[in-house]
Amino acid sequence: MPGSDEVKPVRLGIVSPVHNRRELTLQCLRSLARIDRTGLDVKIFIVDDGCTDGTGNAIRENFPDVHVVAGTGDLWYTAGTNLGVVAALKHKPDYVLCINDDSIFDEKCIQRLIDCVRRNERSVVGGLLLLWDQPHRVFQVAPIWKTWKGGWQHWQQQTVWTVPQKPWEVELIVGNCILYPAEIFAEVGYLNPQISAQYGDAEFTTRLKKQGWRLLIEPRARVFCQPNYEHVSLTSRPFAEQFDHLFRKRASGMNVAHQFRQSIYTAPNKLAGVAGFISFYANVVRRKLLGSNGQPPAEGKLSDRFARNVVKE
Repeated sequence: MPGSDEVKPVRLGIVSPVHNRRELTLQCLRSLARIDRTGLDVKIFIVDDGCTDGTGNAIRENFPDVHVVAGTGDLWYTAGTNLGVVAALKHKPDYVLCINDDSIFDEKCIQRLIDCVRRNERSVVGGLLLLWDQPHRVFQVAPIWKTWKGGWQHWQQQTVWTVPQKPWEVELIVGNCILYPAEIFAEVGYLNPQISAQYGDAEFTTRLKKQGWRLLIEPRARVFCQPNYEHVSLTSRPFAEQFDHLFRKRASGMNVAHQFRQSIYTAPNKLAGVAGFISFYANVVRRKLLGSNGQPPAEGKLSDRFARNVVKE
């Protein structure tokens, strides 16, 4: 038959929830417009979660092919991502790429993510996150669980030269850029907003790992991310703000109920989760009483730390 040897394009849905970051969202979409789409059928789904700064209209005006999904204004990252994934799955994609809108993508990033996931059975793949103001510095990649330090620990001193140069297996993938095979959502379900409104990626990817999926980082797939805002420690805030963060603000990383659920459901096991939860607040009190320990200890290279986790191809 004519055309029977024609290769079908890979169908990709890209999902991002957004809230009142119009210029960042448009910058992200301009970046996605420049990616290499060879062999890809790409559809983008932006969840406009109650934006009041004209984000939705700006997307429709500048990127008419992008699907704008209306949120309720209180979805946060987790439920917002779920809403976008549901919309994407209606178009029967092969893969769903969940991203943050404060990201800029290397031209070959998505091609390399797809290449990696196709070469590794039952895998989920994250990109190499880099700071866009210091593009050699690694950002929130391959956190590790340390119970007596209070749970998940991020590396602070890594660069593009200190990470493995081939895909490697990790314990958790941070949600700035994660490529999922679409069948995952039928098998495992969705992110769980009851556990964490803002950090559902941590619970979801660790749940996937416990159910036999491999979590990989593809170092050739580079994503440039906005640095986090300067952290203000809980103990340096006025008492009223401390109380709000501990008990009222459900999306705060310091919220006691959130921290407990996050520890229990993302730790290697529930006993480690309980111990990590206790250690987290014990360390907060210790820092309040004794102050900082000064310079952080040397980390060593991720290429050494994860040498045994590099995928053999």
